Amino acid sequence: MKDLNYELKQLCRRNHDGSYATQHAREAILTQIANQLHQLGFKDMKAASLKPKHVTTLVEHWKAQSLSAGTIKNRMTELRWWAEKVNKMNVMARDNGHYGIARRNYVTNVSQARTLSDGDLGKVTDPYTRTSLKLQAAFGLRREESIKFRPEWADGGDRLTLKASWTKGGRAREIPIRNEQQRTVLDEARQLAGKGSLIPAGKSYVQQLQRFKAQCQAAGIYHVHGHRHHYAQTRYRELTGWLCPALGGPKSRELTLEQKGLDRRVRLVISEELGHGRERIVATYIGR
Repeated sequence: MKDLNYELKQLCRRNHDGSYATQHAREAILTQIANQLHQLGFKDMKAASLKPKHVTTLVEHWKAQSLSAGTIKNRMTELRWWAEKVNKMNVMARDNGHYGIARRNYVTNVSQARTLSDGDLGKVTDPYTRTSLKLQAAFGLRREESIKFRPEWADGGDRLTLKASWTKGGRAREIPIRNEQQRTVLDEARQLAGKGSLIPAGKSYVQQLQRFKAQCQAAGIYHVHGHRHHYAQTRYRELTGWLCPALGGPKSRELTLEQKGLDRRVRLVISEELGHGRERIVATYIGR
């Protein structure tokens, strides 16, 4: 193994920032970056030898591959993580615009929502996977959150509390329990998990994740992230009284001044419930 690859793997394994999925993706991206640097002629690098020329060369290489702005931004995020861990943040510009990286387009005004049907659930044989899927649909949980979820700990009566260790980016949050359907799903989860999580006894998170993926594939359930889209769109209609743009509702520019104020407040609420730090990302779910 090349020195850079080894040192970046060690950095990743010493620093457990973010969820398991985030850590796994980071290590994969940094391994790819190390390989690309080697191919681009930087053959004797160490983690601490990162310089501006390496960043610039990588960005130009990615542009030449016609990668999307989103993909390049994701790689820049992990480059900045690497730079931070070796105390070399000054080798990178703070703004991606410095490198001519286009802004990511978060808004399509096309719904990517997915509803969870009884037909879907009937094809899932593992009760833990089935319950995780129900929690995703009812509360807009991410996949990892729905698997690590401990219902007895999280259930606060009128709201759920998600531990930082379950969530993307380590951001704890609360989600209101608003209706009987949610309460039924949560009670089912408590009965199944007891005092534990939705990872069966004797299995690790990774093992249950693989079972979850296999169960969904066998049942023909794809794009489970679409359950979060459906949750966000439902919440928008509940809180505003009208459909979101992704479902054919009025676009922001068509709202009255009073409606725009409500729209802004509702987007902030949904952002918090989904576990995002930025309101503008909510447009990915509900449109603009």
